[in-house]
Amino acid sequence: MRRKDNARNPVQNRDQLTPAKGRWTSNILLTLLVLTCKPPAACADSTAYSQLLAANVRPGKIGNVTLNLVRYADLRNDPLYQQAVKDLASADAEALATEAERFAFWINAYNLLAIKTVVEHYPIASIRDVGGFFSPVWKQPAGIVAGKPYSLDEIEHGILRPRFHDPRVHFAVVCASVSCPDLRAEAYTGSRLSEQLNDAARRFLENPAKGVVVENGSVSVSSIFRWFGDDFETGGGVLAFIRAEASPALVTELGNFKDSGLSWIDYDWSLNDAARDDVARGRNPQ
Repeated sequence: MRRKDNARNPVQNRDQLTPAKGRWTSNILLTLLVLTCKPPAACADSTAYSQLLAANVRPGKIGNVTLNLVRYADLRNDPLYQQAVKDLASADAEALATEAERFAFWINAYNLLAIKTVVEHYPIASIRDVGGFFSPVWKQPAGIVAGKPYSLDEIEHGILRPRFHDPRVHFAVVCASVSCPDLRAEAYTGSRLSEQLNDAARRFLENPAKGVVVENGSVSVSSIFRWFGDDFETGGGVLAFIRAEASPALVTELGNFKDSGLSWIDYDWSLNDAARDDVARGRNPQ
């Protein structure tokens, strides 16, 4: 996650369809997509982006951290990646019907541009290697959205945080690092956005290498809560947010602990790269 100061119904019985029926069904699905999202690229979860995530995000482990990893090495020449970037460039978020769809759109835009930043400079050890002290990666142009260039900072701090005012966004935008929240293997969508955000927050909090550690009478939480503490104040503070989103077991562990006693988990900025897990397990990274 990014520091604030430069600091995320398949068709049933498909194999029973005859080729003719399969083509007929595909044409209907395409027509419905066009009718429900004009232009198609305005959809918050473009088909290419959704398929890209499903094919290239998988669970793995780096060090002691269990997380979702990304197959960056495979993406540069992947037609789905190329199409997803084109879709984003021609999209129009304001043409979407609801604010939830627009919120989902900008989360997806951030995550895709973070992926794009890595792919364009791969191989790298960390997304922060792309920038420097005077020109951090967060402030560099990352890609085109709706015909306009955006940096990652402009999307996060210029749109996502001030427009939508939902602290769960910090567990949805993913800046390609091990300590970030996991990149989902699906796009965010307006119709399921609250469910997806709740799930993303819960999964992050329940990961002791990333979210919350209760040990020996102390509580350590992700540095995300330190960098963006103000965003959690409207809900009563950091631990109030955690108690609202976490499992009952974790809430019980937290007891009566207060925000003033929190400490911070060190942030691992190294790349959430599937190739690292493959190498550690002795596999050829394909």
